[in-house]
Amino acid sequence: MKKPAIILTLFTLLVFSGNSHAQTRGVGAGIIVGGPTGISAKFWTSGINALDIAIGWSDGTRWERFGDNVYYSDSQSYLHFNADYVWHDFDLIKTDQRLPLYYGVGLDYESGNALPTAVGVRGVIGLDWMPYAVPLDVFVEMAPVLYVAPATAMGVDASLGARFFFH
Repeated sequence: MKKPAIILTLFTLLVFSGNSHAQTRGVGAGIIVGGPTGISAKFWTSGINALDIAIGWSDGTRWERFGDNVYYSDSQSYLHFNADYVWHDFDLIKTDQRLPLYYGVGLDYESGNALPTAVGVRGVIGLDWMPYAVPLDVFVEMAPVLYVAPATAMGVDASLGARFFFH
């Protein structure tokens, strides 16, 4: 058997050998696309609470207003980091799938060549699909951000992602 086939087989066995509630405990790691695009991790602290972090970058055009200054970045990459403490509501959406709505609050940090370093507070709301048979979650989220440094400004992050959970 060739090396890629062995890796694919091992990965498939690992994914489908997980227990049915692996997404509500332990640690998950995966990818996130949007604002930011990069890697995402979730650390469960209880059956409904978790610390959700992401680190990535953006290559899109971006306008920012900090105080009286307006900054423009035309396709300049910038580093993005956020960490949120989230609550999951498993009872809001009635379905045979686990589809919790989650919400929380966190911190946002952005830094790049053409823009000043920005630090802010973000609120996050999202929807998380957690299949029973696979230790995986797929999520979509939106997060309004109130930047507090270098001056007051508003922004919005929106992302789609998936994480595999280890136990």
